Amino acid sequence: MAKSEVYSWRVSPEVKVALEQAARSENGSVAQLLDRIVHQWLRGGRRGTGEDAEQARLHATAARVIGTIRGGNPRRAEEARGTLRRRLRQRRAG
Repeated sequence: MAKSEVYSWRVSPEVKVALEQAARSENGSVAQLLDRIVHQWLRGGRRGTGEDAEQARLHATAARVIGTIRGGNPRRAEEARGTLRRRLRQRRAG
């Protein structure tokens, strides 16, 4: 496909250096790298659209159960070390 259009924008020096390094590591130019990135994004590899929605769904699902685990022992965390050691001894003995 012949390229006839020009698009430019300003980036920070850090972004420019990172783009140049990435292009060099792929043995290509910054233009080739940006062209590939843009094509992937336009084809649906858009980061932030579906991923944000998926993350929001996961957070909502987890929020429904956070803080709802009940064991009836308010000192469970304080007794965890002893309980674990006791169970390990029982497992080794049995």
